[in-house]
Amino acid sequence: MEKRVYNFSAGPAALPLAALEEAQRNLLVLPGAGASVMEISHRSKPFGEILETAKSNIAQLLKLPPSYKVLFIQGGASLQFSMVPMNLLRGSEEAADYIITGSWGKKALKEAQKEGKTRVAWDGKEEHYKRTPLQSELSLNAKAPYCHITSNETIEGVEFQSFPDTGGAPLVCDASSDFLSQPIPIEPFGIIYAGAQKNVGPSGVAVVIIREDLLERAPQGLPTMLDYRVVAENDSLYNTPPCFGIYVIMLVTNWLLHTIGGLDKMADVNRKKAKMLYDVIDASEGFYRGHAARECRSIMNVTWRLPNEDLEAAFVKEAKSCGLDALKGHRSVGGIRASIYNAMTVEGVQALCDFMAAFKAKQG
Repeated sequence: MEKRVYNFSAGPAALPLAALEEAQRNLLVLPGAGASVMEISHRSKPFGEILETAKSNIAQLLKLPPSYKVLFIQGGASLQFSMVPMNLLRGSEEAADYIITGSWGKKALKEAQKEGKTRVAWDGKEEHYKRTPLQSELSLNAKAPYCHITSNETIEGVEFQSFPDTGGAPLVCDASSDFLSQPIPIEPFGIIYAGAQKNVGPSGVAVVIIREDLLERAPQGLPTMLDYRVVAENDSLYNTPPCFGIYVIMLVTNWLLHTIGGLDKMADVNRKKAKMLYDVIDASEGFYRGHAARECRSIMNVTWRLPNEDLEAAFVKEAKSCGLDALKGHRSVGGIRASIYNAMTVEGVQALCDFMAAFKAKQG
């Protein structure tokens, strides 16, 4: 069997080995089903149990009150850029507030502008998206249909350390790249959505957590497949859902609950991994230059530059030869990016830290 690399890809990203191995063992025949999970009916009892377990696991991990629904929707987080304003903004006299802290927030805003009025409550563009805003810097409308944030900007490596006070407007959060990485206070949120492929499963499915009262906000006449009410009323089974993706989400959330021991313990591991990398960056005397402001650094996506692009290319190439894969930064910002989601091990991060030290000693 070919040796697995340490996969630092931003997505599709590393998954827990235990979940992959269980999926491998049961790929041909799901226990109790007599066939693969990719072959059985989405309305069968075995898949119904998978769906309920995946929902229950997410609710337990996030300590969701009964007033929140867990939905599984195809199209990834990018479809949610449109579904959110279609359901909550279309027909509203008030503008939706958008707080822009990086590339994904900009994309979400662009889609919302097609559905109704929007207002930028803060934009970090002038500072090259190095930080999140202070509460005092925000221009928010408590009567807005919602306020949208991206909790963790994958490309820039900037993460909210605390969430804005919207004055009562529902907070809508694209949590794709830090979903289930640490506990969060659920009360401020009207919707949390996340593409699975960064932290909880394969690509092709988004997890959407929505407060029940917001389901009634959707205007009549939405396309059936883009109406949150339809998805909720049919328990994510209006049509054939991404069954394999939901199955892997169940396996990953089982791992989080029963192997890791919950989000508090997962957060401790994630902070340890991030600190290891940031310590190397900070001790490098400027050879490695972090992008994000220190108080806004992501624990999921660590981004940095080297003295020049030639060294960055050499870094990526040599790292790959050492089994440290997918470290090239996003094409829009360049540099280096290490995505250290839940499934990335401490051993993998240590291997990267050791490589960084050796590379600096040779090139610095």
